[in-house]
Amino acid sequence: MRTYPLHSIELEEAKKLQFKVIDTITKHFDGREILSLGDLGVVKGLNKPTYTKKVENVFAEVFDAEAAILVRGAGTGAIRWGLISFMKSGDTILVHDAPIYPTSKVTIETMGLNVVKANFNNLDNIKEVISKNPEIKGALVQNTRQKIDDSYDLEEVITAIKEGNPNIKIVTDDNYAALKVKKIGNQCGADLGSFSSFKVLGPEGVGVLIGKKDLIDKVYSLNYSGGSQVQGHEAMEALRGLVYAPVALAIQSEVNEELVIRLKSGEVEGVKDAFLANAQSKVLLVELNEDIAEDVLELTTKYGAASHPVGSESKYEFVPMMYRVSGTFREADPTLEKRMIRVNPMRSGADTIIRILKSAIDDVKREAK
Repeated sequence: MRTYPLHSIELEEAKKLQFKVIDTITKHFDGREILSLGDLGVVKGLNKPTYTKKVENVFAEVFDAEAAILVRGAGTGAIRWGLISFMKSGDTILVHDAPIYPTSKVTIETMGLNVVKANFNNLDNIKEVISKNPEIKGALVQNTRQKIDDSYDLEEVITAIKEGNPNIKIVTDDNYAALKVKKIGNQCGADLGSFSSFKVLGPEGVGVLIGKKDLIDKVYSLNYSGGSQVQGHEAMEALRGLVYAPVALAIQSEVNEELVIRLKSGEVEGVKDAFLANAQSKVLLVELNEDIAEDVLELTTKYGAASHPVGSESKYEFVPMMYRVSGTFREADPTLEKRMIRVNPMRSGADTIIRILKSAIDDVKREAK
């Protein structure tokens, strides 16, 4: 089985990104402010906490954007507000010809948007679909993979859409890609990029929307109430996640690469193949010789693997997580659930994952005798 995972930044690149984050922070905060947990409420003139605005300015500069805003609702909320900034009920949206990520699908359906699909793996098809559907007003492009054989390049897809119709505004779903790859959507030419702070070691429930100032200002104007504000202490927590995530995620990528080599070499009996894929996060997919994936997953928690996701890369998830392949992958190929395991190393090393896998597989085989 061939996959086309996104190229993760190397550890040295991650260190440089961390240094860029710190340098940017020191331009927007003084030394006392950096050691504060932040303020609260709708400050006069800003209509939001002062520290939240400062953190938003840091996010914008780090990701080379005109503006940024922190919103309620995690990555889902960021995507929703991004679409709301330029689309209304009855408008037409372009998406990839693949299962739509469930939470994004809810947004599209509740907004009453008409969906047109194109194969993002085929640039000519994108342009053909756009030419046949001049009513398309916006596009949602997922940075990571929706199908196991997706191979598209984000920047090439964005360029093709803009060439097909420069008036189409593009929101990218950068969840599981931000701080792992060199560029997120707005850095590739999209109007807005979006992701959850929870997936980059930040607080739960806070989304990050980055890109064109006029669209960010629109979202800002629609989130004027006090209850809608991301408070200063939450913003500062998101900032700390921004500092520590790049290096942690780069190490995670290194562990994944090591695991592919070791599992392919036959280190764990019962493993047929191993490869990397963005499903949705860049993870290790382990294919077993037998259809025992569900039984193996019942036992991995016994040996210390996380039993279920929290934010699927949140600050709470430091032990390795072993669970079934993603919903969009299962929808594309239901047989994967029986023979494949998804592994995210989180902060663990390869030896720990090898030990847990081997122990669980051995137990299943022993019980089957």
